[in-house]
Amino acid sequence: MSLPPDTPLATPVPHAPRIGRAFIRDANSQFDGGDVSFIAVCGILVFFMVPGVAFLYSGLSRRKSALSLVWAVAASNAVVIFQWWFWGYSLAFSPTATSGFIGDLRSFAHRKVLGDPSPGSPLIPELLYSFYQMEFACVTVAILMGALAERGRVLPAMVFTFIWMTVVYCPIACWAWSTNGWAFKWGVLDYAGGGPVEIASGISGLAYSWALGRRSERELRNFRPHNVSLVGLGTFVLWFGWLGFNGGSAFGANLRAIMAIWNSMIAAAMSGIVWCLLDFRIERKWSMVGFCSGTIAGLVVATPASGYVPQWAALVLGVVVGAVSNYSTKLKYILRIDDALDLCAEHAIGGMVGLLGNALFADSEIIALDGVNTSANGGWLNGHWKQLYIQFAYVCACTAYSFVVTALIARAIDLVPTLHLRATPEEEVLGMDDAEIGEFASDYIEVRRDYMDWTPPYRAKADSDRDSDAPLPAAGDRHGVPDVAVAPAHRGRDEVPMQQLNGAHVHANGNGVGVGTLTPISEKAEKAEKAEVKGAS
Repeated sequence: MSLPPDTPLATPVPHAPRIGRAFIRDANSQFDGGDVSFIAVCGILVFFMVPGVAFLYSGLSRRKSALSLVWAVAASNAVVIFQWWFWGYSLAFSPTATSGFIGDLRSFAHRKVLGDPSPGSPLIPELLYSFYQMEFACVTVAILMGALAERGRVLPAMVFTFIWMTVVYCPIACWAWSTNGWAFKWGVLDYAGGGPVEIASGISGLAYSWALGRRSERELRNFRPHNVSLVGLGTFVLWFGWLGFNGGSAFGANLRAIMAIWNSMIAAAMSGIVWCLLDFRIERKWSMVGFCSGTIAGLVVATPASGYVPQWAALVLGVVVGAVSNYSTKLKYILRIDDALDLCAEHAIGGMVGLLGNALFADSEIIALDGVNTSANGGWLNGHWKQLYIQFAYVCACTAYSFVVTALIARAIDLVPTLHLRATPEEEVLGMDDAEIGEFASDYIEVRRDYMDWTPPYRAKADSDRDSDAPLPAAGDRHGVPDVAVAPAHRGRDEVPMQQLNGAHVHANGNGVGVGTLTPISEKAEKAEKAEVKGAS
């Protein structure tokens, strides 16, 4: 029997090629092409959030440790991709597991993950669903890498990433989203990851920061972001990708996805405004970092809630989380844990607010917009009063499990020789870029506010003095030897201001001082004090 080449083999056909005991069939015919295309694009948008996190963290850190965070985010992304393919997806979403806590190895190395309807929705195939969920895991670990800021070594962090994905992220994802998870069966409302993504990353980041210990007082003093433009760029890249994160969690091109996108926009905008106003109340400045922090907190609160609540509730949640997360930045001082990039205040607290908000504002009419979950319970808006304690218990379980298990993993890895989590004090002063990466986000020379403090005069060599065969070092070449000679304090005719020191005279990351050239700021201050005392006498 012969068929035209375009005829789908939707039913068993005699003499058709076989895979095991099943006939080859067109697996695409049971899915709508629009749904599949939409979720594929959303998954790619979620991947775009990873460089957004890298830019954000790089801008928020000191210049001497900016690139190490970019490297940690990029490398952890690669580790997560392998772990998810190896056994992560199976541990989180295996359909044959019955424990309710974690999956089994039925889909080890992505076996049997092809064209069957996905565990999350019958609208898309399992192969696509696994890719989409993998990107969620990548973003979660990228957020967690902020705990390394300015003192964490990157190699132990990669070992930690693989173990953490296996024993923290996969179980919590199984609880909330697997059809056999205990939280899923209990009726927990977690749309796009308030537990597995936000609470797990924020609380685990707090636990990792606790295991690392506080930075030295010298490093804590006068800490400020080195590049606010990167902070803004990272925030808007995240915002762009987050629309795929929340919109795609409807698992189809439907009205629920559009509602989730709308709610994400509203919550992010309101939270950014509220955070900025609260900072202005104290500083009397319109902080860009504050606006970006609030925007991210709003996107976080929309993560568990955007597919459940009406738009007016998204506005309320945005206002609430902007204030609550802003004040929660003080928790690290109360706990005495150096959460340098406020992972707990923005991600964990924001996720908690969103999950509890679902208990109050979740509406079955919004949930039914996907055409699949037409009989779901809402929250208090639908008279489902017990949803509040269900959500609260889920928040407590995610918080306690994330902190305790993460702290145990981090402490255990720290005991392994060569896998100490923290850099040495000397490396912290030097900067993690120079100590661990050997490259820099910005190869620079430190510029002081007083121009004359960093521009001592020099006498340019005559052409006859130069070695004609030796090339001049390129500007910014930290290994070159400058073809200049430091001159006395008074300039002559042939002397010009030195506007760049490089090579052996200045350390590559700007911490060093040129030999015999710069007056240290501390020495300058001492001279000024002596002059004041002398003048007073």
